[in-house]
Amino acid sequence: MLRAALLVLLCAAPASALGPVIVFQPSHQSDTGENYNEALTADAIAGYAMRAYPRYDEHKVWSYFQPDLHHATSGTNTKIAHTSALEDGRLSGYAWELRRSNELNPLVFIGIHNNGGTNRHAVWGYIHDGDAGMEDNRRLSNIIIEEIARATDLENRGTHLDSTTGRNDYRCAVTGRLAFYSVDENVNKARYRVLLEIGDIDKSRAFLLDEDNRRAIGWAIKAGLERFLDEKDAAAARAGV
Repeated sequence: MLRAALLVLLCAAPASALGPVIVFQPSHQSDTGENYNEALTADAIAGYAMRAYPRYDEHKVWSYFQPDLHHATSGTNTKIAHTSALEDGRLSGYAWELRRSNELNPLVFIGIHNNGGTNRHAVWGYIHDGDAGMEDNRRLSNIIIEEIARATDLENRGTHLDSTTGRNDYRCAVTGRLAFYSVDENVNKARYRVLLEIGDIDKSRAFLLDEDNRRAIGWAIKAGLERFLDEKDAAAARAGV
């Protein structure tokens, strides 16, 4: 009876009992070349990350199967027409994902994508240029891509500002600089935000399609996340918070 009562209490426990809220945003881009679907690769990696230990209060925001959206399975994170713009009164896939993420009030937001046209078998991290949490975001990105490079043969190409890519036309409302919509602090309310570009669609295709590699990347993301959160907890303890 006691064990049954404990199980009932555990099942009824609020989500906060699981720890910080973490949101994963896999790419929903299926228009990524012949015989390759970036969305399915990114979703597989996110799934492995979410199933790896330690477990937090983890969620996925993914527009891939959502009806009544525009660019729910295509488009770019750096183009107004594919992100912030309405189309026949409909939200974009990216806007739906960010609205859902903000409803969850996450501490950490991790976007998972593949790069393209680089001719490098590598991993990159991107953070939003100019917001107050930029250096914390840089630390989060650096740790995660370090773990991914350690767990695989992907080259660590470092962390970059989203304003440096020179892609398309979406701009931060505060700085006016080119930006990635999904890590813009004016759109995304998570305290810590990073967008990962994992592998190159052409150069790394066979690697990215291998299930063992997807699993290794997912586990490495979780290892990096754990390191970052442990660092923040230790710093808070030293400060007496």
